[in-house]
Parts: sequence; structure tokens; C-alpha cells
Amino acid sequence: MTGNSLDRWFESPALRRLAAALVVINGFFPALWVLLTSLKSEAELVQQPISYLPQNPSLANYARAFADQPLLSYLGNSFIVAGLATLGSLLVATGAAYAIARLNLRHRQLVLTAIVASSMFPLVTLLVPIFETMRVLGLLNTYTALVLPYVVLNLPVCTLVLVSFFQSIPRDLENAALIDGCTRIGALVKVVLPLAAPGLFTAGILAFVNAWDEFLLALSLNASAGMRTVPVGITLYQGEFAFPWPIISAALVVAIVPVAVLIALFQERVVGGLTQGGLKG
Repeated sequence: MTGNSLDRWFESPALRRLAAALVVINGFFPALWVLLTSLKSEAELVQQPISYLPQNPSLANYARAFADQPLLSYLGNSFIVAGLATLGSLLVATGAAYAIARLNLRHRQLVLTAIVASSMFPLVTLLVPIFETMRVLGLLNTYTALVLPYVVLNLPVCTLVLVSFFQSIPRDLENAALIDGCTRIGALVKVVLPLAAPGLFTAGILAFVNAWDEFLLALSLNASAGMRTVPVGITLYQGEFAFPWPIISAALVVAIVPVAVLIALFQERVVGGLTQGGLKG
């Protein structure tokens, strides 16, 4: 097969549809399976042959999910932690990204390389020093114990996303604002940030989802019952000898809904932000 033939084959509409279908199935089938499981009874779940669709759909598992564990409390804790972590990540990453993109920093490329390298450390290798730091500071079993590490862990991806956007904004706009009497911070707030809104939305949603889904630190740093987040709380539905999959699935659906709604509301901004940042960065 010649090179031109390969190019035509890869660009064929049928292949594109197949690739899109595979991506959709891979992304949505697990979530759909969890949703269908949450509507089944435990007896229906283990019957043979397997019934893919619930024969008698019921919301009883959702009622059990809220009754068996304080799921509302877990959701509230997750919202507070993820929200504060997102705000902190955007605040720090905005300053770092603006300095890298606009100021004449020495060894700028080395700084970007260090940012990328810092995101490659497995979280488990950082667990002990983070735990000891929070213990010494007396922050265990507080929101701060999770917010501070999440801000640090989110900084690489947020900074890289925002650097691309800041670089795509013409300097002439800032220079005009500086001539009109704006300070550097004023130009950032009044000119750069409004134009970089898609990047801010993209970085914010990535930071929120990372904080919402994180399990290891949430399990280790906040062990008290009143401070548990959703990922940790869902593990408590498991019994010593039983796994109530329908109830766990209902809790998982409840945990997925806020993130799904957030992404649905800002889908265009996120996709546009990733595309624009990738093209102009």
C-alpha cells in the first residue's frame, strides 16, 4: 500500500466514525453500566443468565446510599475541598504562568521543564512527607490538609495551560493599558485575564476534577468521620463479607453527577480552551 493510499485510508469518513464510536463506547459504557447496576436489586444482579437492563428499575438503592452512609456530608466536604483547591490553584498558577509568559526570565525553558518533571512523581512517593508535614503543622483532619497538597499537585497542569494562553495574547494590548496608567497587575486583571477566560475555565475544571476524584491523600490525611470526602466515603459501603454493588453504584452515580454537570455546562469553553492553547502555545 502506497503512502497516498494510506493517507486516504486514514482520512476516510468511515474510519473516523469508527474511531469516534470506539472513543464514545470506551468513555460512556462504564458509566452506563454503573447507572444500570444502580437500578437493579442484588438478586437481579447475580441472576443467570445476565440481564443487562434492569427488569424492575428502582431508586431504592439511592435511598439506601444516603441512609447507610452520610453521603450528603461526604459531598459537602468534597465540594469545599475541590472548590478551595481550584481557587488556590488558579490564583497561584495565574501568577506563575504570567511571569513565565511575559517576564524576561532567565532559563525560562529550564523552568518549564522543571514544572513538567514535578508532575511525574507518583503520588504514593509524596504521601509520607506530606503526612508528616501536616502532622507537624497540626492540620490533619482539616480541609487545609487536603487543599494545600491539591493546590501544589494541580499547579503543573494549570500553569502549563495558562502559559499557552498568555503567550497567545498580543503584548500590544498590555502595552496600551500600561501607557494608559495601568500597573502590571492592573493590566493582567483588566486585559489579560478576560481574554484568557477559556484557559482559566479549562485549568479550573481540570483542577476541580483532580481534587474531586483524589483518594489516597483524602484517605490518609482526613481519617475522621466528619471530614471524609466522596471517594473515601464510597469505600465504606463495603462490608466484611459482602459487596453491595447496587448501593455502591448508586453512590458512584451521585458522585459523578456534579462533575458531569460541570463539564456539560462549560463543555464549549473547555474544548475551545484545550484547542486554542494547543494551537497557539
